[in-house]
Amino acid sequence: MIHKPKYHSILIISLLLLVAYNGYAQSARKLPKVKVSENHHYFVTEDQKPFFWLGDTGWLTFGKLDREGVTKYFQDRKEKGFNVVQVMVLHSLNVTNVYGDKALVNEDVSKPLTTAGNNFNNPQEYDYWDHVDYTLDVAQKNGIYVAMVPVWGTNVSKGNKVSKEQAQQYAQFLADRYKNRTNIIWLNGGDTHGNEFTAIWNTIGSTLKTSNPDQLVTFHPFGRTDSSENYHNEKWLDFNMFQSGHRRYDQDTLAGSFKEDNYKFVQRDYELKPAKPTLDGEPSYEGIPHGLHDTLQPKWTANDVRRYGYWSVFAGAAGYTYGHNAVMQMFRKGDKPAYGNKVLWTNAINAPGAGQMVYLKKLMLDFPYLERVPDQTLIANQGEKYDYLIATRGGKYALIYTYNGREILLNMGKIAGDKVTASWYNPRNGKETKIGSVENKGTKEFQPSGNKVDGNDWVLILKSNK
Repeated sequence: MIHKPKYHSILIISLLLLVAYNGYAQSARKLPKVKVSENHHYFVTEDQKPFFWLGDTGWLTFGKLDREGVTKYFQDRKEKGFNVVQVMVLHSLNVTNVYGDKALVNEDVSKPLTTAGNNFNNPQEYDYWDHVDYTLDVAQKNGIYVAMVPVWGTNVSKGNKVSKEQAQQYAQFLADRYKNRTNIIWLNGGDTHGNEFTAIWNTIGSTLKTSNPDQLVTFHPFGRTDSSENYHNEKWLDFNMFQSGHRRYDQDTLAGSFKEDNYKFVQRDYELKPAKPTLDGEPSYEGIPHGLHDTLQPKWTANDVRRYGYWSVFAGAAGYTYGHNAVMQMFRKGDKPAYGNKVLWTNAINAPGAGQMVYLKKLMLDFPYLERVPDQTLIANQGEKYDYLIATRGGKYALIYTYNGREILLNMGKIAGDKVTASWYNPRNGKETKIGSVENKGTKEFQPSGNKVDGNDWVLILKSNK
């Protein structure tokens, strides 16, 4: 009898410790908030660690993946180094998920269809929004931020089915439901022209930002356009996003278009005031036909997604979003294919380009990240189109990218030191091969290995010896 109080006390203490631990564990599971860096060109976590946005395009995740698929997808993207996934909340106003749950009442964005409870085994409780919550939890567990498009642009631009008042109520619903989430980023718009329906997009953006100022907000625009063209000075827009698009040089007849030269978006945005980060949120998808609609055209490959990545990041972008034709539409057996796709998403997640994106992220984070600046004065033989060479540097390092193995002629002396150590970095496998020490003055020529051919891409690395 005299021992029972002792054991009882131990049990109580143990339970209290367990409760405290569980509370800590739940708190610890939250990802650090992402914010704009002090120089306003990049991202950092709330503890000031560099955050390189490496995104994947999983637009239809909420609607087409079941719980098992969600787990498989986010685990795979974690293993491949991705830290952001871009997803549509509402692809259409009648969207229904894989479990038959509709998102809205009568296709009205101001009336989300929610039920009491979230018991997956009880269909009367588990709804569309509970599945979104589950997906966000899985993403968080895998260290991934979810960049969510509230409502895809065509639902606003075609048929005018969303009023300003409905947009405000819907955005407030999202803001209230996800106010405690640290792994959410908002992509306002959604493949839409920024100069159309601006009142609705401004309403959604300002409602989300005002309600949750710690969650980043941007605008995902139509192909070959940029959020900066219409919303750069809006207080709700934290960073710019452009869609460099899916057309070849010769397929793009738009006057004034940057065509495939996605680095030009970055160069323009980089000089804007106030300074804001920018990135390519939708370049050509791996495995999609050139120009999208003619399935007899060649398909974009891993070579192309690497080119877009290194071009834009070296120009000063805060990260890069990769995409694959099958994965962006989460193509399953029995689905009606879009853009000529015939590959299941479960296979496409292992496409070559997806596995190579991490080498870009790793390279950038191997050097003092926040001090880096774009610097084309390094290059003495710049070139154009696929011959274009692009450079970025810090105080004691420089990185120069060639897409096709073209020789690199450098103006030396742009970084510290009388001598520098040079090496080649292979974007296809992440391996570095040393060249040796060279004098850091005059003009120097560097020739990559292999023939001059598209896709024989290399990064020349220079490091100060002092």
